[in-house]
Amino acid sequence: MRARLAAAFATYLNRRMLTLLALGFSSGLPAPLVFSNLSIWLRDEGVSRTDIGLFALAATPYAINFLWAPLIDHLRLPWLTDRFGRRRGWALATQIALIGAILWMSYSAPAQHLWMMAVATLLVTTASATQDIVIDAYRIESLAPEQYGAGSAVAIWGWHLGGTLVGGAGGLLLAGQFGWQASYQILALAVLVGVLAILASPEPVRAVPRRVAEEEAAVRARLAARLPAGAAVAAWLYNAVVAPFAEFVRRDGWLLVLVFVFVFKFGDAMLGRMSGVFYRELGFSLETIAEVSKVYGFAANMLGVFLGGVLAARIGVLRALFVAGFLTAATNLTYSALAVVGQQKWMLALAVVSDSFTGGLVTVAFVAYLSGLCNVAYTATQYALLASLGNLSRIWLSASAGYLVDRLNGDWAAFFILTAGLALLGLPLLLALMRRFPSHLASAFSKIKP
Repeated sequence: MRARLAAAFATYLNRRMLTLLALGFSSGLPAPLVFSNLSIWLRDEGVSRTDIGLFALAATPYAINFLWAPLIDHLRLPWLTDRFGRRRGWALATQIALIGAILWMSYSAPAQHLWMMAVATLLVTTASATQDIVIDAYRIESLAPEQYGAGSAVAIWGWHLGGTLVGGAGGLLLAGQFGWQASYQILALAVLVGVLAILASPEPVRAVPRRVAEEEAAVRARLAARLPAGAAVAAWLYNAVVAPFAEFVRRDGWLLVLVFVFVFKFGDAMLGRMSGVFYRELGFSLETIAEVSKVYGFAANMLGVFLGGVLAARIGVLRALFVAGFLTAATNLTYSALAVVGQQKWMLALAVVSDSFTGGLVTVAFVAYLSGLCNVAYTATQYALLASLGNLSRIWLSASAGYLVDRLNGDWAAFFILTAGLALLGLPLLLALMRRFPSHLASAFSKIKP
């Protein structure tokens, strides 16, 4: 047992994993600033539940960042690319933009200028979604396939360290002491953790598969024969924009994969969008929410992330994803119990801890699954496509969460039962994928269409 524990921890103890932890921190930090904490700030300012739900639309860049992911894969930035490399140069550019956008958001006044807050939120999500493209590509290209589970776990630990503990709990405590504007200004500076990690880390080495290199060379040759004047530009556009998507849709079962990714986390997204509003309407203070939802929840989530990495290694990513998905749906029901019990801190802790634990399990398996689907030649673009599709239901469809609560006349118990049902939608699709493709790796989809 001691040897097994030592081996499990040894997987996480190296400089590369420490870098991924810091980058995960930078990736997660903006999340509460545009989701949970922002919902509480807006509610404290008297904004309606329906309008708070509609603010989810400002997070649309997370759902469509695959549209500009080809630029991250192929476009060189002046000076930054030459000085720091392709991935590191883009990471620094997005992190600087993110700091500026959060600072602008801090100066917005939602009670008087709600549209200005919406625009500022959109800028934060755009910079954050672009940073996510770079960080995900950096993580995948820095690791071997057998390290994807551990790398996903470390990245998620960092994400929750930045998003749940510092941005979430820390942001609420700062807001309680100094006000919302000061809270956001201080958290903008915390993005420097990611900046320092990039400055201290090497550029990953990308080995393009031989087949992909040959295909791109053939395309360049054909274009040079047909379009001698613009062959270089046309070849760049094809390899950057068309090839990543063409390679994916030639795989057997690609449409089933996309449908599964779209629906899998829908129920969890509906719950997450309104949980902060729910806590406040039950009468919990900002300090209590920070203590239970962010601190206790953070600890439970970290345990779930660690065990999720172990579970994926022991039983495989697909089986781990199924088990975690079922448990996540079940723990949504604890929020219905909280709605019935009322303002009871012990029940709040039970709901948050159980949901956060299963959330950690499912996120590790889901990220490892998406990572394995990527061809290393198009890492940024293909991962952004898959992650964006998962975010699409989380952002666009969850925008109706506040309206749904209003239509239920504030019946929170019924709302959370509904989210549990929605969380089960992806499991039959996952079973079909498991039978058809026993492995989650891109190579498993080897029956490529011509």
